[in-house]
Amino acid sequence: MANNRKSIYSALAANLLIAVTKFIAGGFTNSSSMISEGIHSTVDTTNQILLLYGIKRSKKAADESHPFGYGKELYFWSFVVSILIFGLGGALSVYQGILHIIEPEVMKDPFWNYIVLILSLIFEGTSLIISVKEFNKTRNGVRWWDAIIKSKDPSSFLVVFEDGAAVAGLTVVMILMGISHAFGIPELDGVASIIVGLILVFVSLILARESRSLLMGEGISPETREKITRLAEQDDAVVRTKNILSTYQSPEEIVLVLIIDFEDHLDTEEITEAVLRIRQTVKHAFPLVRYVIIQPE
Repeated sequence: MANNRKSIYSALAANLLIAVTKFIAGGFTNSSSMISEGIHSTVDTTNQILLLYGIKRSKKAADESHPFGYGKELYFWSFVVSILIFGLGGALSVYQGILHIIEPEVMKDPFWNYIVLILSLIFEGTSLIISVKEFNKTRNGVRWWDAIIKSKDPSSFLVVFEDGAAVAGLTVVMILMGISHAFGIPELDGVASIIVGLILVFVSLILARESRSLLMGEGISPETREKITRLAEQDDAVVRTKNILSTYQSPEEIVLVLIIDFEDHLDTEEITEAVLRIRQTVKHAFPLVRYVIIQPE
């Protein structure tokens, strides 16, 4: 989680500086795509703040109203971020682009736009490199897409997606802005804005899918279920593990329920001792399992 904060802070600093300069340049040059990029950076800045808030809230200690803690706060705020990317980032950029295609405005001298775009690429590219390095530390050689699907920490890959979308959007804007100015086709500025918006919509849908799954109670993988089953059934008191229920309360905390069929000849005290043994074995093998509830069947 500390590594994720490093990438979030770097993205926050980059987006905050870039957003202001994009709006100023867009206002001076009547560039729709530049204003869309300003909106994009503003949304990204807000997203980083919300992610940091979600991480802080997820660390809050358990209390009477939330006996399992507040870990799912991170998943909630990650989902909010995906909605903001879709609505304030993607939809507004597409809308802005459509308006400028219907009523195109001739761009003034785009010199300062290019300066801003080049600086933005440098800052966003640096932030992307940092976020990719931090994400690589968590995926342990697993393929990128598989690591994203298996990750239970949205903040680990959300910044990578945001920075990647930012770099892609900046590249599109720079290319189409140059063509628009060189050949006198002001509609291309609106097209660039629409493409930026569609990139953001695509990213938001992926992030919403992953955050929703975790928020709705995504459990451990089938491979982990199998390993826990074998661990439980190694105990002499166990006939078989009938079912395993689980949910991620946070990226670092799992609630596990084991429904176990014990030997018929065991008395209450022997079953209690077996429950304690199994709980200790599972928690030792899987440090992320914070709570182990065992239900004799």
